[in-house]
Amino acid sequence: MNNQTLVTEFILGGFSSNPKMQSFFLGLFSIIYIITLLGNLVIFSLICLDPHLHTPMYFFLSNLSVLDICYSSSTIFHLLSNFLFQRRTISLVGCAAQMYLFLVLATTECILLSVMAYDRYVAICLPLNYTVIMNQRTRVTLAMVSWGSGLVVPVPFAVLTWRLPFCGPHVINHFFCEMPALWRLACSDTQPIELATQVGSLFSLLAPIIFIFVSYVHILAAILKINYSGGRQKAFSTCFSHLVVVALFYGTAFFRYIQPSSLRTPVLNKVISLFYTVLTPMLNPIIYSLRNREVKMALVKMLRNVSFPHATECGVFKGT
Repeated sequence: MNNQTLVTEFILGGFSSNPKMQSFFLGLFSIIYIITLLGNLVIFSLICLDPHLHTPMYFFLSNLSVLDICYSSSTIFHLLSNFLFQRRTISLVGCAAQMYLFLVLATTECILLSVMAYDRYVAICLPLNYTVIMNQRTRVTLAMVSWGSGLVVPVPFAVLTWRLPFCGPHVINHFFCEMPALWRLACSDTQPIELATQVGSLFSLLAPIIFIFVSYVHILAAILKINYSGGRQKAFSTCFSHLVVVALFYGTAFFRYIQPSSLRTPVLNKVISLFYTVLTPMLNPIIYSLRNREVKMALVKMLRNVSFPHATECGVFKGT
């Protein structure tokens, strides 16, 4: 490949070269990363340990927690090591691996959020058939499709990006190896791959969000047909957290990948990328715990117990 003969490593521009600011960012992102890890591990542990949470909705939520840990780690872990060791370089192979892993996890989250919307649709619109439709085999299959699609869909975009000749400068004006930031370093025309990526983003982002929108149109219609207010509130509360997570993730992702390159600025790109790669994985467990009575009760129960009962199932792909 031509780029390997010209460039062997990249320098990540990050947020600042000022030592004092780097110390500040090291502390800030360390706190964010710890909160992300603890929050998602707590959600995952609660779902494993509490039998009341062994339902399809929480099975998919446990997948989301694992996904968010990986998603945040794919970018912030290398960023913290750069701050800690005062090293901003990343090898060509390391950059390629980080970019592909990020695309895999982002695509998986897109599809998983749509799967979670389908679960809410079946639960509210088809309650009598919920346990039959969302049986163990169905939910395991849906989870595997989400993760499997994440592995396959980004391949052509990653291959096209790394077929570009990078002839310098080799400074990536970003805090991780993101595709649009890498395109700026290419010494050939990137318009074809930018257009292909925008079309691909429309498929991987727009198709799931349309599915989510249609699902919630039916859900809203079903909720409005409920005669008593208590039932409406309970039905809506099970969807509220998911809607907030969808809005946070898809809103920033659309703004980042669908907008024309002429409207992008390096600072704005970093801020938007920071939001959906670092802040959203941290906020997801907080959003689900604050609005979810079952999760809060399970957390209180876990804190009260000195010894925990044996978890009968604790696998990402294992259904209940």
